[in-house]
Amino acid sequence: MLGMVKNSLLSAVEAWPYRLLSKGEKDQVSYEERACEGGKFAAVELVGKPFDEASKEGAVKLLKYVGGSNDKGLGMGMTAPVSITAFPAEDGSFQQKVKVSLRIPSQFQANPPCPTDESIKIEEREGMTIYSTQFGGYAKEADYVSHAAKLKAALGSDAAYRKDFYLCNGYDPPMKPYGRRNEVWFVKE
Repeated sequence: MLGMVKNSLLSAVEAWPYRLLSKGEKDQVSYEERACEGGKFAAVELVGKPFDEASKEGAVKLLKYVGGSNDKGLGMGMTAPVSITAFPAEDGSFQQKVKVSLRIPSQFQANPPCPTDESIKIEEREGMTIYSTQFGGYAKEADYVSHAAKLKAALGSDAAYRKDFYLCNGYDPPMKPYGRRNEVWFVKE
């Protein structure tokens, strides 16, 4: 637990590497198109719980893992964002299924430590191109749903992206009260 707190408060946070492809704005919604690098990710899937509860539980598990709850007892440092794959229901709310993931820090990409929590899986992922919009505050399900609707409207019908899921991303530790950064990502097809 101490490793988790130290990790999230004191260590430098490594950002998920990406290249900015373009920027746009429509109806006061700013968005970016980015090419995000692939790599190894720690991920945990939670089913049967509301989004806010499941995403918090998943994030805590991943923070413990990078904080030293792994077979090598290594504190790896934090990466951002914590990314939550959400699956929209017919009414626009989220299904009770999420996948919370964190990119493994660069220095551990080649050989990540094994999680001691068996619910955490290490996954190899391809790079992806995304459409992203950013907002502040402590993000909850309603905020992500609202900003996803705004991004969808801003992109219009020309942009081709996955409709069966999108990514809800948080960049800041829970203890940071101001200047928080959250993003909704649509994965380009």
